[in-house]
Amino acid sequence: MTLNGWLQILLFCVIVIALVKPLGFFLTRLLSGERTFLSPVLGPVERGFYRLAGVKPDTDQHWTAYAGAVLVFNLVGFLFLYGLMRLQDVLPLNPQGFPAVSDHLAFNTAISFVTNTNWQSYAGETTMSHFTQMAGLTVQNFLSAATGIALAVAFIRGFVRRSARGIGNFWADVTRVTLYVLLPLSFLLALVFVWQGVPQTFAASATATTLEGTTQTIALGPVASQEAIKMLGTNGGGFFNANSAHPFENPTPLTNLLQMVAIFALGAALTNVFGRMAGDQRQGWAILAAMGVVFFVGVAVTYWAEAVGNPMLTALGLDPAMGNMEGKEVRFGISMSSLFAVVTTAASCGAVNAMHASFTALGGMIPLINMELGEVIVGGVGAGLYGMLLFAILAVFVAGLMVGRTPEYLGKKIEPREVKMTMLALLVLPLAMLTFTAIAVGLEDGLAGRLNQGPHGFVEILYAYTSATANNGSAFAGLTANTPFYNVTLGIAMFMGRFLMIVPMLAIAGSLAAKKAAPPSLGTFPTHGGLFVGLLVGTILIVGGLTFLPALALGPIVEHLAMLAGQTF
Repeated sequence: MTLNGWLQILLFCVIVIALVKPLGFFLTRLLSGERTFLSPVLGPVERGFYRLAGVKPDTDQHWTAYAGAVLVFNLVGFLFLYGLMRLQDVLPLNPQGFPAVSDHLAFNTAISFVTNTNWQSYAGETTMSHFTQMAGLTVQNFLSAATGIALAVAFIRGFVRRSARGIGNFWADVTRVTLYVLLPLSFLLALVFVWQGVPQTFAASATATTLEGTTQTIALGPVASQEAIKMLGTNGGGFFNANSAHPFENPTPLTNLLQMVAIFALGAALTNVFGRMAGDQRQGWAILAAMGVVFFVGVAVTYWAEAVGNPMLTALGLDPAMGNMEGKEVRFGISMSSLFAVVTTAASCGAVNAMHASFTALGGMIPLINMELGEVIVGGVGAGLYGMLLFAILAVFVAGLMVGRTPEYLGKKIEPREVKMTMLALLVLPLAMLTFTAIAVGLEDGLAGRLNQGPHGFVEILYAYTSATANNGSAFAGLTANTPFYNVTLGIAMFMGRFLMIVPMLAIAGSLAAKKAAPPSLGTFPTHGGLFVGLLVGTILIVGGLTFLPALALGPIVEHLAMLAGQTF
């Protein structure tokens, strides 16, 4: 580890924190239906969409209606994207002449992009046409991200409303987020990427002559526009197979920094939205502080593990100061590769600028743990906040049990119904992650996909189902996942991780919104201070440890011990 590396990490943190309040202020006004500085320009467009769709934006929806709208909206998106890929060979903007996508891969990819997972069992530059990339994948990058933010705000309304029947209007929420937030920011970020050298063209490829005199075909396409929303929407699906390690997706240190900031910016700002809507910004800062503690520990462990490297190589006489550079781009180095790995798995982004399978055992374990915890450290746009708030409900419930008092959060009593729904939502993730992993390691179809033997091969499979269920999309490179078995099972895991979690979450929001708020008393547990932050962090780590430690022991932990003993697989 170096001082320069830590200064770069600190710069990233400072920029993200500086963006929290201005973005939180704008999002709060926008999603409260108030006027913003973009209203004179975009207001008529917004109202035009409502008239065309027959939507009354001021109509409050009961949580069941809100959930129904989310499910129908995403079902239509899934069917459209699936059809687009299956008919790709007869649709326009296909200069490469790519054939139609197979049924099982189209099924997997459609679920992947609709659920904001963006898992890719294919190489983008050799599978998807320009039309599929733009009209299908990029569109879902916007809509799945907008859905996540809408869900987070609906959950917030459950905490802050008093004796209310509804939790907002999904159609208004998703329209406003797309029109006022994601589109303008993506446009500006795409222009910066083009300035830095990211291609934006309809050309199929370019031909270059190498130093040896041979020719090389270099894939091109509308990359910058997809790259911007890929990061802002915490989608992660790359135009190229190498994702953000590819020089056309991430050409410079500046684009690397901007991509990481874009991944965290909106998710971190939503904690401020929570505080503002609750009438006490300290509530939002407490949530962000809990996220920050877990995030910093993860960065420190990953950076240390990668900087130390593999002692087996040191024993061969190699310089230990070089650390572990396998699978990393020299232009980013160990510090920025480690930070990117933690950022992208702390959020449900899945973009990578280094190959996680090439990390040391402990360095690769942190991204895995981030996803197993539900990516509550900032998380995907919206998903991280409502995941953290579910843990907050569990934390105040535990605190209430310890003092023999009915737990409260923001004045709302947390009763058996809310606790049951919370546990149902939180148990969905380990259910899918561990069950599908167990099935895959017990079947020949599952074992056939791994590249490595031993604990590393086990982690390849565990990481895949963890990434899919957590709606992350990053991969532990080495697993051959483009098979009917993996495409179908990973698709089901993505569905479970997204929709089987949000339905009970919205049920909690509806239940809380209908309640009156109790005034604070001497027995009220404060939820804006260091004690609450510590309790929240402890709850997350205890639940995660009890659930996933056996699986981690079979994978990265035993691999690390084997490495120290000089054993390879």
